[in-house]
Amino acid sequence: MRIAEQSQVRAYHRYGGLLRQRNFRLLWIGESISGIGNAMAVVGVPLLAVTVLHASTFAVAALTAAAYLPWLVIGLPAGAWVDRLPSRPLMIACDLISALLYASLPVAAWIGVLTIGQVVVVALLAGAANVFFATAYQVYLPSLVTAAELVEGNAKLQGSASVATIGGRSAAGLAAQAVGDATALLFNGVSFLVSAACLLCIRTGAPTREASQRATTVRATTVHAEISQGIRFVARDPYLRSLTIYGAVANLAYTGNLALVIVFLVRVVALGPAAVGLLMATGGIGGMLGALVAGRLTRRLGTARTLLTSALGTGLFGLLIPLTGTGPRAAYYVIGGAVVAAGIVVGNIIVGSFRQAYCPPEMLGRVAASMRFLAFGAIPLGALLAGGLGTALGVRNALWVILTIYALSGTLLLTRCIRTRKDLPAAAPGQRR
Repeated sequence: MRIAEQSQVRAYHRYGGLLRQRNFRLLWIGESISGIGNAMAVVGVPLLAVTVLHASTFAVAALTAAAYLPWLVIGLPAGAWVDRLPSRPLMIACDLISALLYASLPVAAWIGVLTIGQVVVVALLAGAANVFFATAYQVYLPSLVTAAELVEGNAKLQGSASVATIGGRSAAGLAAQAVGDATALLFNGVSFLVSAACLLCIRTGAPTREASQRATTVRATTVHAEISQGIRFVARDPYLRSLTIYGAVANLAYTGNLALVIVFLVRVVALGPAAVGLLMATGGIGGMLGALVAGRLTRRLGTARTLLTSALGTGLFGLLIPLTGTGPRAAYYVIGGAVVAAGIVVGNIIVGSFRQAYCPPEMLGRVAASMRFLAFGAIPLGALLAGGLGTALGVRNALWVILTIYALSGTLLLTRCIRTRKDLPAAAPGQRR
C-alpha cells in the first residue's frame, strides 16, 4: 500500500502538483495576472514620472518610498487586524481599492489634471492596501495547502510572479510607447479586478477548530496587546530575529537600486522605454529560474544552507549593474539583474515557507507583520537614501554604493543558529506540528 501511495505522490507532483487543486489554482491564476499588472506598474509609474511629468531624480525615488512607507505607519496594527479578520474578504477589498486607485491615474491624465502629487498619493494608498493584502496572503495560503506543501505552493507562486515580471516589465515599455505612459497603467487596475474575481470563486468549507480558537483568542485581547505579542515573539526568537535584520538591510539596499535604475537606464545609459522594459524583464527570468531550482536545492543542501548560499553568493552579481552601457555592455545588467533576482526568489521561498510552518497559526499575521515592519519599512528609507546619493554623487556612483551594501548584507545571516544547521527548524520551541 505504501508503494502505491508513493507512486501516487510522484505522479501528483509530475502532473501539476498543487495546480490540480481548484482553490490553489484560482489563487495562483489571480496572483499571476495581478503580478503582471504590478510588474507593469514598477516600470510604468517611474516612466510616467520621468517622461511625462519630468520629475527629478529624488522625486522618482520618493515614489518608491511612498509605496512602502505604509509598512512603517500601519504595518504592526495591520498584522493584529489580519489575525482578527477573515483573510479572503479582506484580500478582495484590497484588490478592489487598488484597482480604483490605479485607474485614477490615466483618467486624470486624459482630462489634463495629472500631477506628481496625485501619483505619490496613489502610491501611498495602494501601498497601504498592499500592507493588508500581503499580510493576509501569508495567513491565507496555509489554509489552502498542507504544511508539507508550503514550499511547493510558495515556489509556484514565486515562479509565476517571476514569469509575470518578465512579461509585465517588458510589456510596460512597449505599452507606454504604443498607448502612452498613463494609459498603460490601466492594465494594472484591470489585473486587480481579475485577482478579486479569482478569490471570490474560491470555495471555502466550514471554519476549522483552529480558526475558531484563533477568533476566540483575539476577541479576548486588545490590538495593542496582540501587537506586543508579535514583536516579542520575533525579537526573542533567534531565527526570526536574524532573518528580520537581514531582510531590512537587504531591502534597504536593493530598493535603493530599484529607485534609481529607471533614471539610470533612461538618463545615464540613454535607453528608450521599450529597451528599459526589456532589460528590467531579465530580472524576472532570474526569478523564474530561482523558483524552479529552490525545491531541488533545499532537498539537496537543506533550507538553512541554501539560504546562506543564495544570500552570500548571488548578491555579488549586483555589482555588475553599475557597469551597464549601450551595446554589449547591456549584458552586465542582464547577468547582474538575473542572478540577483534568482537569489531573492530562492530566499523568499525559504523564508516564507519557514515562517508559515514555524509560527503558531494564531500569531502568523502578527509575526509576518512584525518582520515586515522592519524589512519592508526599510524600503522607503533605502529609496530616499538612494535619491539623496544619486543627487549628491551621481546616479552611477550611487548605484555602486547601495549595491555594495546589498552584496554584504548576506553576512548578517552568519549567526550560530543558522550557519550550524542544514535545515531551519519545522516548528518553534514548544509548538507541536
